Order: sequence, then C-alpha cells, then structure tokens
Amino acid sequence: MTADENELRELRASVREFLEAKSPEEAVRKLMESEPRFDPAVWAQAADQLRLPGLVIPEEYGGDGFGPVELGVVLEEMGRALLCAPFFATVVLAAQALLASGDSEACARHLPGIASGRTTATLAVAEDSGSWDPALISARAVLDGDGAWRLSGRKSFVIDGTTAGLLLVVARTVAGPSLFAVDRQAAGLEAEPMETLDATRAMARLTFDAVPATLVGSDGAGGRVMAKVLDIATVALAAEQAGGARRCLETSAEYARTRHQFGRPIGSFQAVKHKCADMLVQVELAEAASREAARSAAEGAPDFPVAAAVAHACCSRAYVFAAMENIQVHGGIGFTWEHPAHLYFRRAKSSQLLFGGPAVYHERLLDRLGI
Repeated sequence: MTADENELRELRASVREFLEAKSPEEAVRKLMESEPRFDPAVWAQAADQLRLPGLVIPEEYGGDGFGPVELGVVLEEMGRALLCAPFFATVVLAAQALLASGDSEACARHLPGIASGRTTATLAVAEDSGSWDPALISARAVLDGDGAWRLSGRKSFVIDGTTAGLLLVVARTVAGPSLFAVDRQAAGLEAEPMETLDATRAMARLTFDAVPATLVGSDGAGGRVMAKVLDIATVALAAEQAGGARRCLETSAEYARTRHQFGRPIGSFQAVKHKCADMLVQVELAEAASREAARSAAEGAPDFPVAAAVAHACCSRAYVFAAMENIQVHGGIGFTWEHPAHLYFRRAKSSQLLFGGPAVYHERLLDRLGI
C-alpha cells in the first residue's frame, strides 16, 4: 500500500500534533532519567490512536501494510521531537529482521503483537567493538542433547535491550551467522543499561549463558538477513536524522529572528546568516537523499543499496553539522545543560556512530558501487 502526497501530509500533521503534545522537551528530559526510558501510556496511545507500530507490518500480520516512504515521514517527525519510545528498535530493526528472514511461522508468531503495540522487540547484533558486521560476531549458538538451541555470549549497544519483550539475536553456528529469537524471561539472560552519549536512546549490554533460543529463518542465513536489514535500517535512521537536522535549523532561524544585539536581530549579521544558509543547504540535501532512498526501497529499485548508503552518509554528516551550528547560533546559552541544543547534538553524534561510523558506511558505499 502506498499513500499519495495528500495522505503523506495528513500523516505528517497527525504525527507532529501527537508528538508536540506527548513529547515536549520536559517529557524528553524526564524520560532520559527514568526506567523504562519511555512512557508506556504514550506508547499505547501511539498504537491505539495512530497505529504507528503496525504502519509497515503487512496486513496479513495485523498491520497496515505501508512502506518505507510512510515510515520515513513518521521517523522524520520522531527525530524532530527526540521521541523516547521503542519504535525504532521494534518496528525498524526487529520487525524488518523477521520479515527479511522469510520465516512465515516466526512472523505469524511475533508480528501481530508488534503491530498492535503489545510486543516491544529489538535486534542484538553488535558486540563490544560496536560493529554490525556479521563476520565479526563471536556469540555462539549450539544444539543441546535435546535438539534445542542454546545461546552464549555478549551483545552491546542493544537499543531498548533492558525493556524489549522479544530479543532477536544474531549468533554464530557451525553453518555461520544465524538469527535467533529469545524471550525476555529466558533463563540465563542478563541485561544491564549502558551509559552512552545520547540518553534519549536507551542501550543495554546483554549477557547470554546457555539461554534457550529459537532459530528464525535458515541456519547460517544471518549474513543475508543482516544485509537487508541494514539497508532498511540506515534509510530509516537517515529519515530520523533529517528530521532532527530540520529541527536544529528551525530553532536556529527562530532564535536569529528574535535575539537582539546592538539594537537589531542577530540574524541580520552576516556571520549568522551564513551559518543558517549553510545549515539549510545541508538539511535540504539530507531530506532529498533520505526521501529518494525511501522511494527507491518502495519501488524495489536495483540501486537501492547504493541509495541507502548515500542517505546514511549524507544525513549523518548533515545532522552533526546542523546540531553543531545550532549551538553556535545560540551562543553561550546553547552550551548549557538547560538548553535543548545539546540533546540534538548528542542524538546526532550517537546516530552517526550507530551502525559503525563514517569509515564503515563510506566503505559500505564503495562496496555497493563495486569499487
């Protein structure tokens, strides 16, 4: 199902109105220091009123069957509001991993709960190095005497790892990297929150000690699944980054119009004008790259992997640039803990590093181009 331009505008307006009411700065700051790092009541409202968890879940599994373009609109607004919620981990990472696995039984078991908002989930790939490369995974899964899988090892930087009810874990078997489903209450599983730069996106370290797990998809197919998921996830993250960058531009322009020095708005000074103009160029470029990649994914274009890598590189750079310039435009107040500018900078920097950092995604782009 694909929405037309009017429907996309209505979707954006509805999500923005909801987030302005439910995720103002005060709510974000409160949730940053709470556990869980999101408001279950707001998450339930997002599911019941806007059906956001089921947006891109196929209709056969209880979702609405929309695609990457609609997902991009929602994530732009969530990035703009710095929403603290399990949406990215559940809908982007976990749900897309299930769909990419081709395991209809696992999809039928887990996706209806995700679509309704009752099930939160996450994808655990990276270990202590932070790399999402399946070739570097050391966590292992073995068959016990009863023919059941047991998973051992450690995962780090797992988004919503302390709260997700369903954990999808990439672990190594004799056949190679494979995808496994683990229940939150499984014996031998321990989760501890990690203190990271961005407190608005909760991360955790998971330790598995012979934890019972269920194979999802084919044994040894984890590398193929991860290649698909990373392309979709980087485009989704790019949309979130573009939304955050746009918000930085908006707040800078508003401050430049209202803050006066020497009897006139600071926006009338050439240096501030140049900063805002440079931000506008970066933001427009980021939005164009993100939305083109989403369209490419929706159409199943053969060059989608290239578009995904370009969007990730472009939007990561734009968001960090806009967040830094936003602090500069605000001057002394922008450097303080009381001002929200640093929250956007922290999200921008952590998002830039989420899937490996600039060196990794530039290398991925070269690989996609066959260079």
